[in-house]
Amino acid sequence: MLSSELPISEYNSFYHTYILALGEVTLREELEDGKEAFLSVLKDVDSDALNYAYANGKWTLAEVLMHIIDAERVFQYRALRFARNDSRPLPGFDQNVFIKGLNISGKAKNEIRSEYEAVRNATINLFKSFNTDVLKRVGIASDSEMSVRAMGFIICGHQAHHLTIIRERYLEGK
Repeated sequence: MLSSELPISEYNSFYHTYILALGEVTLREELEDGKEAFLSVLKDVDSDALNYAYANGKWTLAEVLMHIIDAERVFQYRALRFARNDSRPLPGFDQNVFIKGLNISGKAKNEIRSEYEAVRNATINLFKSFNTDVLKRVGIASDSEMSVRAMGFIICGHQAHHLTIIRERYLEGK
């Protein structure tokens, strides 16, 4: 299935821009390609740039990178719950609370890379274990019905969205 074929009824409209950002991709290909895209961007980051924020009150580059990782963990967990037919609604998460709770000081680029690779590899393996029927299963998160496959595409689209911001606002001219 292509991301463009994912019915909007399978996710909250808040995530529509993430899905659109993907274009015509399959989930499994994009999970792999997205991993390479993240690592490529990270390769272009020097360690001093991790503490850079492009404006007052904005997250540092390290915080944005960790936000991508945290959000992937959250959506991965949601996908697992829905895939296992857990019908209990899942609450939303506040990204700003997550950032405030993040201990980023002194975190090296190679640590961010290692953590990202572990999370993305787990996501890839999780989604490889799902067949077509499992991917169509639906649960409730943040008061909205969402499918397992939508969670996968949201993981990819969320990352693509933030990588664009990183390139434009954090790595401009590099």
